[in-house]
Amino acid sequence: MWCIGTITGEYLANLEDVLDVYAQPAEAGVVRLCFDERPCQLLDHVRTPLPPKPNAPAKEHQEYLRQGVCNVLLAYNLDTGQRHLQVTTTKTKADYAQFMDWLVQTHYPDASKIKLVQDNYATHSYGAFYEHLPLDTARDLRHRLEFHFTPKHGSWLNMAEIEFSALSRQCLDRRIGTQQRLEEEALCWQTKRNAAAVKVNWSFTTEKARDKLKNRYAELFKKTDETKLSDH
Repeated sequence: MWCIGTITGEYLANLEDVLDVYAQPAEAGVVRLCFDERPCQLLDHVRTPLPPKPNAPAKEHQEYLRQGVCNVLLAYNLDTGQRHLQVTTTKTKADYAQFMDWLVQTHYPDASKIKLVQDNYATHSYGAFYEHLPLDTARDLRHRLEFHFTPKHGSWLNMAEIEFSALSRQCLDRRIGTQQRLEEEALCWQTKRNAAAVKVNWSFTTEKARDKLKNRYAELFKKTDETKLSDH
């Protein structure tokens, strides 16, 4: 479901920028990635679940133990249908910078440019590289990573959100009590999904956005015209 909120010029600019990235044909030496991260609560059993029986699922006690929170970082390649994830204890600028360094050096060392779609969370900045990585590494990432930010209340525009939805449904829909176990399960999910090269079938374009949101566009342009008239 969409959550659009107030339409501003900044919103439309970011919306169309992301959609234009998706609409571009694949280019040699250029990688297109969608990135997101989200916290996952670790929940453990108070009592050992009863194993399933014929025609009956496993049974678990309604009480559970909270074992803290970890963070899953995920990048999705919209051209190859590959996803790359890590699990960290925290969600900081350092975690973001180190993930991006690992992502580029491990998976895309030869890419001349990486177009990265992400939200504008405070840690998602070039500054994070300079604060937490060697200077030459930070400079290299700044030149190779081209940021494309989704608008505020526009997370639905990020294909990585779709991947997180699949991860939640297919892998994390049960109690997992440790970060190590969650990482093992998530990486197993990643391996299977990558082997099948599952791609997101994205069909929403800038042209469709202008048609779907034509009333919102009109409202914005009306305000712009009124402002121009008031200035005269």
